[in-house]
Amino acid sequence: CILCDRCTRFADEVAGDKLIHFIDRGNATQVNTFPDEPFSSYFSGNTVQICPVGALTAKPYRFKARPWDLEQVESTCTTCSVGCRMSVQSSRDQLVRFQGIDVDAVNWGWLCDRGRFNHEAVESDHRIAEPMVRGEAGLVPTSWNSAMSIAAKLIGDADPSAVGLLGGARGTNEDAFAWAQFADAVGIDRRDAQLGDGLPAEILAAPRATIADAASASTVILVGPDLKEELPVLYLRLRDAVVNGATKVIEFSSQATGMTPYAWRSVRHTPGGAAVEISTTLGDADVRAQLDSGDVVVIAGRSNLAISQSTAFAAVRTVLGAVPNATVLPALRRGNVVGALQLGLAPAGPEYDATATLRAAADGKLDVLILLGADPVNDCPDANLARQAIAGARRIVSIDTFPSESTQQADVVLPAAAFGEQTGTTTNLEGRVSRVVQKVTAHGTSRPDWMIAADLATHLGHDLAVVTHEELTARIAAEVPAYAAATADAIDASSEGVLAVGFDGGVSVDTTEESHPSGYDYRLAVSRKLYDRAVLTSMSPSLAKLPVGAGAHVHPLDLERIGEPDGAEVKLVSATGSVVLPLVADESVQRGTIWAPFNQAGADVTELVDATAPATDVRVERIS
Repeated sequence: CILCDRCTRFADEVAGDKLIHFIDRGNATQVNTFPDEPFSSYFSGNTVQICPVGALTAKPYRFKARPWDLEQVESTCTTCSVGCRMSVQSSRDQLVRFQGIDVDAVNWGWLCDRGRFNHEAVESDHRIAEPMVRGEAGLVPTSWNSAMSIAAKLIGDADPSAVGLLGGARGTNEDAFAWAQFADAVGIDRRDAQLGDGLPAEILAAPRATIADAASASTVILVGPDLKEELPVLYLRLRDAVVNGATKVIEFSSQATGMTPYAWRSVRHTPGGAAVEISTTLGDADVRAQLDSGDVVVIAGRSNLAISQSTAFAAVRTVLGAVPNATVLPALRRGNVVGALQLGLAPAGPEYDATATLRAAADGKLDVLILLGADPVNDCPDANLARQAIAGARRIVSIDTFPSESTQQADVVLPAAAFGEQTGTTTNLEGRVSRVVQKVTAHGTSRPDWMIAADLATHLGHDLAVVTHEELTARIAAEVPAYAAATADAIDASSEGVLAVGFDGGVSVDTTEESHPSGYDYRLAVSRKLYDRAVLTSMSPSLAKLPVGAGAHVHPLDLERIGEPDGAEVKLVSATGSVVLPLVADESVQRGTIWAPFNQAGADVTELVDATAPATDVRVERIS
């Protein structure tokens, strides 16, 4: 260590996590944490990357290879929809390190730790290595041709109206386009790249903002997720805009978020009641003066998975109605969800979206459910509906990289190539199209999604007329108006990628709210943490131990009202189910609200959620 102060300044000035500092004096000086305070920053890996002498190292890479032995390509992170540019480094045909690339328009060289270290999952021994079909003894390995023939027969024998296709937001644009072409050829109307946990696709038709627009805007209205938890590098950019710029943030949320300390106005609302608070706040004279002082960007997303999609969208519509000249940055979470929706994996109406498709499956009206890298049981906010759908679908065809609860119930499982194992393009939340590049050989016999779609179409008697990903990239530019400028040459010519903004179609939804039903005293809020039980985290040893675990977070005054101490287990009961969770005293939670993190180890809080209800109300029962 040369005491350059880069790491400590990054932690303090860039990340806002002042958790490391110089300890001791003279030649004993070292960078260290404070006593009993670990370096629990979501951005700790950046301190390793910017260390000029290698004094700081990362455990996942340590002793794996020498820097001069590494081979690398430039690519784009698809862990979330920010689309950070990164270098993908390998040694002996294995991914060993991701490093951030300084792209002014997007990530400034920073990566979150989930995006930086999840390369471990790609090399996991738990990957699906070969096709499998269901036999008398369960899933058994088979050849690609046999699996394709069986999958094609299942789909071909079904009425297209009784076939659903969910997922596709974790692949490339070429994958999404190929599957959309497949769905068109077969006649599948039930399709959705989201799983009931986002916003209606029509949000993409709103005037689009870029990350740079948000970082330079006079006002940013945040009506969406906790950016630090779901879109961490966007959080860094917005934090910098507030701390080092003149941007003012107006935040609407049901509990404190990572942006709360930096917000000009932080407005709390009851889950499901955001629209009322938004109308009141945006009508305030001081707020109107601020909104009229310059550009306004709305960061719109899903802040609470325990309210319906229509309720969440009502809040966004209220903002856009009050500030009609605002531009929108859609804070949709999955890596290529914007590209997948733009390229044909968006439902044509609410009767075809993910929730409606799962309901049809649960009611026994779906002959075949096709899952594209999707696990509804763990991804859908309504766990009861998801499990009923998996049980109710007559046949399931799963195309995935890792085993899941859903693949375990599938009739055909086809292994898909993972990040770093295929080349194509991806579209971030701005609509920025950039390159993802293959660096290592695909695991086992896994194939890119687009190749699986083309082969499956051939078995069904349809020709998608593609044999390479380059052909798909060219067809997207030629056939999708929003992507006309996103040719391979244009994408490769700029490290910042090419903006492709536009969306035809979408889903119109009703926007209704309801009061607490009798007997339920608390409104439930469920949102994501950066680390959860998702496959990229659970299959990465360095990340798997970081999820916080399940818990019912309540305000301390509500804890007194319940009459149980912090840490005591209670039963939460809703109209759809019940779970037992430990109570956690949390002053950041609004009174009358119970907040629980999504997809954590322990009781599954989504057992309480009804995806079709405007909001979820619960009561607390003591266990004694």
